[in-house]
Amino acid sequence: MENNKLISIKDLRKTYIMGVEEVHALKSITLDINKNEYVALMGPSGSGKSTLMNLLGCLDTPTAGDYFLDGSNVSIMEDSELAAIRNKKIGFVFQTFNLLPRLSALDNVALPLVYAGMSKSERIDRAESVLESVGLGDRMSHKPNELSGGQRQRVAIARALVNNPAIILADEPTGNLDTKTSIEIMEIFEKIQNEGNTIIVVTHEPDIAEHCHRIVRLRDGLIETDMKNKNIILASDPSHRYNVS
Repeated sequence: MENNKLISIKDLRKTYIMGVEEVHALKSITLDINKNEYVALMGPSGSGKSTLMNLLGCLDTPTAGDYFLDGSNVSIMEDSELAAIRNKKIGFVFQTFNLLPRLSALDNVALPLVYAGMSKSERIDRAESVLESVGLGDRMSHKPNELSGGQRQRVAIARALVNNPAIILADEPTGNLDTKTSIEIMEIFEKIQNEGNTIIVVTHEPDIAEHCHRIVRLRDGLIETDMKNKNIILASDPSHRYNVS
């Protein structure tokens, strides 16, 4: 496998049994994603994009095909191995934030480090650092219900970053946010990608996908198109588009 290749999937398939019916959510997906890429997965409802997201995030296993993540064939791993991969290699950002309501922003962000076996002082230092990096240095003690939607999504992004994952998977990360806040969140992703992280965004919103450097469109469980975005919108300066040759 090439040194720069982070994800390599070949003929990936996922079939669900619904009573007596077989539902072929993914029919045959072959896709490579390199380190430091910024990719949008798009497609209508039923296209397979959420199924592919779950497989990429090691939240589910394929019916057939191979999935290599950072050199490891995760498609043949047991649940315990997949859990370890998720904790070490993948950071998740969800549309509904998925924060624990009784915990402060700091404790929400530090929680994944408990499973990583890090000491309490190290957990706090690391969580404070990533909260500072997403502009929430003055909101660390606040609980989710004391934060705006945009601030809650920043906490979720900080939690995704806290383990220094190989990849950030964002599922409709701006779906519950207004336009101004959505642009602020995309600006954070832009900064994260500029610092060397790999980001995959699942979205049905074309204006959000336009921030990404590559757009993969799915339809009926297959890749319909896979194209470089030659006219990237910069969230940090929405009036300017970055033209890629």
